[in-house]
Amino acid sequence: MKLRSYWLERIENSWKKRSLIWLYGVRRTGKTVLSQSLDNVEYFDCELPRVRRLLEDPEAFWEALRGQRVVLDEIQRLPNPSETLKIATDHFSETRVLATGSSTLQASARFRDTLTGRKSEIWLTPMMSRDLLDFGSGQLKERLQRGGLPPYFLSPQMDEHDYEEWLDSFWARDIQELFRLERRWSFQRFLQLLLAQSGGIFEASRFAGPCEISRTTVANYLDVMEATRVVTVVRPFHSQRATEIISAPKVYGFDTGFVCHHRGWTDLRPEDWGDLWEHYVLNEIAAGLQSNAIHYWRDKRGHEVDLVLAGRSGGPLAIECKWSMGGFSSKNLHAFRRQYPEGENWLVASDIDLPQRRALDDLSVDFINLQELARRLNPITS
Repeated sequence: MKLRSYWLERIENSWKKRSLIWLYGVRRTGKTVLSQSLDNVEYFDCELPRVRRLLEDPEAFWEALRGQRVVLDEIQRLPNPSETLKIATDHFSETRVLATGSSTLQASARFRDTLTGRKSEIWLTPMMSRDLLDFGSGQLKERLQRGGLPPYFLSPQMDEHDYEEWLDSFWARDIQELFRLERRWSFQRFLQLLLAQSGGIFEASRFAGPCEISRTTVANYLDVMEATRVVTVVRPFHSQRATEIISAPKVYGFDTGFVCHHRGWTDLRPEDWGDLWEHYVLNEIAAGLQSNAIHYWRDKRGHEVDLVLAGRSGGPLAIECKWSMGGFSSKNLHAFRRQYPEGENWLVASDIDLPQRRALDDLSVDFINLQELARRLNPITS
């Protein structure tokens, strides 16, 4: 079994702060395998009827496991999962609990109490750079084309039916049970189009007709997809300047393998790698920050910075993503810094071995690789 050391460290560190961890992420990111690979845990699969019967009396269940480390996998299968977890945190705080699900607690109608202040949350993203090292593979291109769901990445052969089966399972076991949406065809068609157009500017009107839904429904579906992390909505960074784009988000699919599949990419061209690399860097940032509060910047003259992290001391951080550092031009960063002079500038490229800082005219840019990016975003677990 492949041990994902980055995530195991996050769990252990989180348990030092809170007794309850909510581990969530899209289907097949490896939540079950990860939770089972923890040391000294009692594992319970809430999809099994016998486990649900055990939890009909949660007080007795926790009393029997007092002081132990407990995993409740797929806890949303319980009739009242928030009550079960609340009893654990309020009355059995010496017990360490890891509960898993496919979405944030705030997103699910099944949870009557989101346990604010009682839990730590860990968003298990598709495979990031540390996972690739743990799996003993330096095949970055294979990760970009197959995607970051471990079963798909590790499979000897890619099967296109796996991607369609995943969509069906996502609808039946996550969307229907947790959100009770209707119009399966429209929802799945919308997701398929988002994956095919991943990374592009989002305009609701472009999807309403092909999916046979209203713009209001488009917005509702997008909210559900963002909550379940199958898409990341990257909104513009701006300060209400007339020269800036302020209201046109970009929408990125959760996984490069699904993006390739829905674009029909089987034999990738040189120009395709840059687009997939940008998705991968976004995934790395989400894994490190544990947040989808990521922006991009664009002005009305067409200058654009791939990713911007706001709210940082010293000013917004500007990040450019390039498959090869030889294809990098600093003109977009210069345009951004004319508006926002304070802040760091990073170029993240796949062919950088050693991080270095370069002076480009009056601009200082850090040339870094993914490992350095992960270290800077989350030094404790890097």
